[in-house]
Amino acid sequence: MRAVIQRVSEASVTIEGKVKSSIGTGLLILLGIEAVDTPADIEWLCNKISRLRIFPDEEGVMNRSVQDANGEIIVVSQFTLHASTKKGNRPSYLRAAKPEFSIPMYEAFVEKIKETSGLKVGTGEFGADMKVQLLNDGPVTIIIDTQQKE
Repeated sequence: MRAVIQRVSEASVTIEGKVKSSIGTGLLILLGIEAVDTPADIEWLCNKISRLRIFPDEEGVMNRSVQDANGEIIVVSQFTLHASTKKGNRPSYLRAAKPEFSIPMYEAFVEKIKETSGLKVGTGEFGADMKVQLLNDGPVTIIIDTQQKE
């Protein structure tokens, strides 16, 4: 499971001209799922993201989590995070899990991040053509891959 986490001042997901989710201060999480991912990866990643100290404290030091900042979260599925560009110019997505595996894992991730963070969590729509808009704050962008925990 690979997540690109962006600290945002605001973010939204629009599908077919309608806003599906929008947040103010918080995290935009782009989530890619592989067939080797497990519920333990979901648990580990949600706990890590919920406690990730990337929001500024009173002195401007990144020392607060999204929970501490009373932020919000949007989770967007993104199979392209597992693109392989080793051969040729057309990316291969063989590492990305098939929808029959990815959809339940994505839904489980969303429920777990709600539970671990205790915050409002918006979503995109799996497989939809989404327009994701964000104002990256910092900019702060963190990549976490559960296959590289150690």
